[in-house]
Amino acid sequence: MQLMPDSPLRQVALEIEAHVAEAGWDQAPRLYALVPTADLIAQEPELAVTLGVNDGDGHGGFTSIEQESLPLDRSLEDALAQMMWPDQVIGCAAVVERIMLPTEVEDDLPDDTDALLEFVASHPARQEVRLVAAVTRDGTVHSAVRARTPEDSALLEGPDLVPGLIAQLKQTLAD
Repeated sequence: MQLMPDSPLRQVALEIEAHVAEAGWDQAPRLYALVPTADLIAQEPELAVTLGVNDGDGHGGFTSIEQESLPLDRSLEDALAQMMWPDQVIGCAAVVERIMLPTEVEDDLPDDTDALLEFVASHPARQEVRLVAAVTRDGTVHSAVRARTPEDSALLEGPDLVPGLIAQLKQTLAD
């Protein structure tokens, strides 16, 4: 088994996944701005205690800031298509729950949207998953996927597990 190389982006993605997992399943999508912890502490030194960092730390990581203003009347993907981050946001992350089907059923998918939704919802091989994607302006990416069942399912992680969501997040950071 090959371990993922550690990085500040991987660490913040795993922290976000653990935080969201504490609240269980059936959650709305969540979006996070990623800012360098060092920049945040430089602007607001009193946050060092809250963030659990001390002066001896290099502050090389990221702090995630959850965005509370996601529109409830449209999908995360639609919201991301209209979004641009300010320059001080070095990256972003999103968490969504989805239903996945095995690739071998791709040819059986109906074209009609209503029929497709029914097909996916009733398919015996469907799997509910939580997807986490994180990207930075320099193109670094990390993603993680956890299945809802079994309850102790392993967290899968890597740079390319959710390419569609990663591409959408990258667009929000484009100049």
